Amino acid sequence: MPHHTTSRRRGAVATALLLPLLLTACSKDRDDKSGGSSDGKPGSVKAALAELPVKKAAPKAGYDRKKHFGQAWSDRTDAPGSGNGCDTRNDILRRDLKNPKLDGSAKCTVTSGTLADPYTGKTIRFRRGAQSSAVQIDHIVALSDAWQTGAQKLSQARREALANDPLNLVAADGPANMGKGDKDAADWLPANKAYACDYVARQIAVKRQYKLWVTPAEHDAMTRVLKTCPARAVPTAKSPEVVLKP
Repeated sequence: MPHHTTSRRRGAVATALLLPLLLTACSKDRDDKSGGSSDGKPGSVKAALAELPVKKAAPKAGYDRKKHFGQAWSDRTDAPGSGNGCDTRNDILRRDLKNPKLDGSAKCTVTSGTLADPYTGKTIRFRRGAQSSAVQIDHIVALSDAWQTGAQKLSQARREALANDPLNLVAADGPANMGKGDKDAADWLPANKAYACDYVARQIAVKRQYKLWVTPAEHDAMTRVLKTCPARAVPTAKSPEVVLKP
């Protein structure tokens, strides 16, 4: 038998043996890039992230906060404890501040309290008045970001619910909130690294709740954060850190 024929046969055998390994490696690589999470436990944020579509952001053109998400801080939400006649801003202040004090003539108006700020780790004293902006209410998934990742397809009522949902709201340091703006997790994470996992978990919960998607860069940033807490449960409207005070 000619030597070159034997070499060709050996090459064909080697290729046949290697092909399944190459296909397996390629499949694993595709799963990793698409957000597949076979080891994510059911109910975990890692598993929830794997369920979210990964797409490019839609154009922001035409976005109008008031027009598309309603008047700021309305009482319109389906969350437990809502519909109490108080605006959402005061509901969140009362939930997140320690020892919140109310105006004696108004059951809803929070006049003072202390915030253990999740974004910076600082303790901030809140007092209503000229310095009220020291504590602001942040949309964990910024409304502009929501608009560009699927909220355009929601009904007006559903968008207004998203804008006032306690799951998507947190009291935070004013300057930190202003610095965040409408950035997603790819461009902004809390300086307080101890809160990063909770922050990303809330974003994933909101995006799943309202059927939004994540961008490729956002998905990758979230994946990096979740390496520290892959089994973290997905927050819900009934989670202690979310539910409004009665």
